[in-house]
Amino acid sequence: MGRAYATASDGAALSEQRIQQEIRLALSRGPVRLYRNNTGTLRDQHGRPVQFGLCKGSADLIGWRTVTVTPEMVGQRIAVFTSIEVKTPTGRLSPEQQQWLDAVQAAGGLAGVARSVEDAQRLTMADHGGIVTGSPAMAAIHRT
Repeated sequence: MGRAYATASDGAALSEQRIQQEIRLALSRGPVRLYRNNTGTLRDQHGRPVQFGLCKGSADLIGWRTVTVTPEMVGQRIAVFTSIEVKTPTGRLSPEQQQWLDAVQAAGGLAGVARSVEDAQRLTMADHGGIVTGSPAMAAIHRT
């Protein structure tokens, strides 16, 4: 089965912004909540730089995926930090973006690159009912 890339109705590749919007809307139902993370620097009214967003390299979409911990894990529900970097089919990660994704994964969060809604769904396992059957090592399943 080939990889599905996001395309417009005329077959043209979608922009990163459009892919991002489609992913956010498609996945922010059920156990997943994603929010746009704009990052950068602007000058305030006094000319001083003000940084916004999490940090340089942080992903385009951040949020969480609610999971139900299995009975052997006490039966509690937890929110797993989720970080999705959206790219076009030819887009490449900057070193800072890769470092961010690596840090989130190392901390047990879900993080990766999505070039389509389907990629983001696979990353978050949004279609698997939110059940986690492993330990915190389950984050390794989601590495890109």
